[in-house]
Amino acid sequence: MSLDLAVLVSGSGSNLQAILDAIEAGRLDARVRLVVSNVAGVKALDRAARASVPTLVVPHKDYPNRAAFDAHLVEVLRPVVADGFVVLAGFMRILTATFLDAFPRRVLNIHPSLLPAFPGVDAQQQALDKGVRITGCSVHLVDAGTDTGPILAQAAVPVLDGDTRDTLAARILEQEHAILPAVLQWISEGRMQLVDGRPRFSGVVPALGLAR
Repeated sequence: MSLDLAVLVSGSGSNLQAILDAIEAGRLDARVRLVVSNVAGVKALDRAARASVPTLVVPHKDYPNRAAFDAHLVEVLRPVVADGFVVLAGFMRILTATFLDAFPRRVLNIHPSLLPAFPGVDAQQQALDKGVRITGCSVHLVDAGTDTGPILAQAAVPVLDGDTRDTLAARILEQEHAILPAVLQWISEGRMQLVDGRPRFSGVVPALGLAR
């Protein structure tokens, strides 16, 4: 059975496009049921529309606080992904327990660092400022902390001499586009299990050469 997905966005939506492309190519057995943006007019909404995916704009500024905004998102998404997953693809809002409790262990995020290093905003610049030679990206489940949830997959990216924030971000983004659809496919295949409350994938995962 295809994995039902809702995708939350705030910007260009290149990771959303990676998901849509993987579905179109048959590499991901999933359906994007709804794309929700907290910002009107962003490119991600155009990407969804071109793929005939329903979209919705829910401006966070229309709500008195984060919990009220999250409560409305829950109302919108529950009928769409009752048993599916919510993917944060460049969604620039911190979610509260109001949202996370409604979709336990079913909210994924993609972050441009090898967590737990460089959580939060502008992880690429953080990596440059620290002078590390390797960074990357991580797919993780979302919890109440800032990029602290259980890590599902990571891809390493070298930091090159002369890298700027933008050149490093572009190379990291290429890996984000690879590992996010791959992880979603593993979940669609029923490979993810919770062991003592932590996610584990059964068998060898060929896309990234990772073992359980």
